[in-house]
Amino acid sequence: MKTVILSLFLALSMLTHASYILIPMDADSQKNHLKAYGIAYWTLNTQENIKWLLNYRGGSFLLPYSDAIEKECRIRGVSYELISEAEASTVLKEISSPNKNMDAVILEKAPKIAVYSPSGKQPWDDAVTMVLTYAEIPYETIYDTEVLSDALLLYDWLHLHHEDFTGQYGKFYSAYRNAAWYIEQQQKAEALAMSLGYNKVSEQKLAVAQKIREYVLGGGFMFAMCSATDSFDIALAAQSLDICEAMFDGDGSTPNYQSQLDYSKTFAFQDFIVERNPKIYEFSSIDMTQKRKIAKELDYFTLTEYSAKWDPIPTMLNQNHTALVKGFMGQTTAYARAQVKSNVLVMGENKSNGEARYIHGIKGQGFFTFYGGHDPEDYTHRVGDPKTELDLHPTSPGYRLILNNVLFPAARKKKQKT
Repeated sequence: MKTVILSLFLALSMLTHASYILIPMDADSQKNHLKAYGIAYWTLNTQENIKWLLNYRGGSFLLPYSDAIEKECRIRGVSYELISEAEASTVLKEISSPNKNMDAVILEKAPKIAVYSPSGKQPWDDAVTMVLTYAEIPYETIYDTEVLSDALLLYDWLHLHHEDFTGQYGKFYSAYRNAAWYIEQQQKAEALAMSLGYNKVSEQKLAVAQKIREYVLGGGFMFAMCSATDSFDIALAAQSLDICEAMFDGDGSTPNYQSQLDYSKTFAFQDFIVERNPKIYEFSSIDMTQKRKIAKELDYFTLTEYSAKWDPIPTMLNQNHTALVKGFMGQTTAYARAQVKSNVLVMGENKSNGEARYIHGIKGQGFFTFYGGHDPEDYTHRVGDPKTELDLHPTSPGYRLILNNVLFPAARKKKQKT
C-alpha cells in the first residue's frame, strides 16, 4: 500500500512540477545568458508562445514545459528551473501588481533575420553575426543587390554590418590606402556600383540607405552598430550633395555642402558637422571617439530604467542583469548627446561625458536601434585582431543588448498606453 501511495505521489509530483520552464536571467542564476536567447528563439520556431518577464530576475523567460525544450537547455548549457502551474501563477501575479515595475510580454513569432554585410566577411568581423552564431539563432546574409531588388520585404529584422553609407570606404584612406585588402575592397565596390547602374559608389550606397529607410517606414525593425549608424544618417542628410573627395569618387565635393545638409531626412542625429578631411578617420562630430578622455577601467555606461507597464518597448530593449555596462571602442564609439534628436530615446549613456551609447526611435511604422562601438567584449578592436571567443563571455551584458533587439520583433503587438 505504501508503495502504491508513493508511486501516486511521485506521479502527481512530476505532473505539478512539469508545467513550465523558467529560464532565469539574473546574474546569480544564469550561467549562459547569451545562449538563453537562443533557447527562446528555438522555442518560438516550434510554434510555441513564450512569456518574456520584464524586470523579473533580469528579464527571465517563461516557457511551456516539454521534454524537447528541457533537453535543448541541457545541451546548450542554459540554466533553467522547472515550476508548477501554481508557481507560475504566483510569479505572474507578482509581476502584474501595480506596485511592481514588471510586466509579462508574449513572444509569438520567431523573426526572420537579415544581416546586411558584404561577402567574404568572417562572423568575428561583426559582433551581431558573432553572437547570433554563438546563440544558435539563424540568419541570412544580404547585400546591395538584394536590398535594391526589395528583398528586405522578406525579413522582420535587419542588422547593418559596419558599413560606410557615405561611399568613403570607411575612411581608412590615410592608414590603409596602399593595403591590398583596401585596394581590393574599393575595386569590388566600384564594380558592383557599375553593375547596378550607378556611376559612383556613393550614389549606390545612398540608394541602399534610402531602401532601408523605406523598409523601416513600412514597419521593419533595423539595428545598427558602429559606423553603420552615423554614416547612414550622414548619407540621408547629404542625399542631394557630393560629400566625397576625389580619392573616393574621382571628382571634388559640392562646395559648401555643410550648410546644405538636410537633417530632417535623418533617423537619429541633427546639427552635426561632417569631417571633410579624407585623412582623418572620422565621419562627423556625431562620434565621440576622438573627444572622449576616459580610462578603460572607468569606461562604463548606464542603462535607463523604464516603466515596464507603460513603456514596454524600451524596457524590453534594456533587459539585463546589470544597469552598468562596460564601454567599448569602435570607429563610432558613442554619440554626442547634444546631437541626438529630442524624439529619440537614449537608453544607455555616460552622462558625465555627454555620451549616448545606445539609442532607439520610431520611424513611420517601424523601429530602429543604434548601438555605438564595435565589440562589447573587445575594448579596442582593430583591423586584423583575433576574434572574440564568446565562450569566455557567456554572461556579457553588452552582448545581451544586441539579443534583446533580436527578440523584440517577436513581441505581440498591443496598443500603447497614452
